[in-house]
Amino acid sequence: MKNLEEQVILVTGATDGIGKGVANKLAQLGARVLLHGRDAGRLAKVRENIIRETKNEKIETYLADFSALEEVRKFASKVHTDHESLDVLINNAGIGRGRRGHQNREVSADGFELRFQVNHLAPFLLAHLLLPLLRAGSPSRIINVASASQDKINFDDIMLERSYNGTRAYSQSKLAMVMSTFELAKRLESSEVTVNALHPGSLLDTKIVREAWGSAQAPIEIGIESEFYLATSPDLENITGNYFDQKRRVQAHPQAYDEKALQNLWQISNRLTKQAIN
Repeated sequence: MKNLEEQVILVTGATDGIGKGVANKLAQLGARVLLHGRDAGRLAKVRENIIRETKNEKIETYLADFSALEEVRKFASKVHTDHESLDVLINNAGIGRGRRGHQNREVSADGFELRFQVNHLAPFLLAHLLLPLLRAGSPSRIINVASASQDKINFDDIMLERSYNGTRAYSQSKLAMVMSTFELAKRLESSEVTVNALHPGSLLDTKIVREAWGSAQAPIEIGIESEFYLATSPDLENITGNYFDQKRRVQAHPQAYDEKALQNLWQISNRLTKQAIN
């Protein structure tokens, strides 16, 4: 990979938590960092703070709400307009189970179960739309920030219309992200674009954890270091199609290795995002 000072790195969900932390760390080391968020005011403030703290002015902002796939398409189109290549895509944005006692089924602007869309369909679509830029920046990387909380996908009720539970919705969406990581990695040359999934750490001090559990049990810096490692480590050159627990390669949920399930999810994701990907 190129030196960080020469790289263009996109971090989704960069206005809070781990995303904001890893964006700051990358900026400190001279990368051109593209910050994504869904609140214009927060995006502007984070950009201003990163520039002040790092003295790196190569910080750009992109606005998109992942609960609307059309916004993802516009976001990707603007990145194409602004840049000729991309070195790293960190799909960090996501939503959790919801607040304790308020874990109700929600629907996206596209009519899909909200967690399945934000945590899986939106990053799935974004990665495919940005593939030409990633290939132009090769060797490049896609890092999908998933979770150790993974639950088997019920393809007969993938939108959880019959039986909803906030934890199950979250865990199913994160397994879907891991499964799409494995399948995309098989379809790409590792010398061009590598694709890996990551559990950044358990019960870290993030909004998602505080909402669901009330308090955290580990510092957010663990997650920042985990994402930074997958994005930058020379040890991971040509390493693709893996699931990491922090910095260790581990096994994901058994369904992630079921070829029939992988193909089923791939076709469903293509159809729902209106992609024509073989």
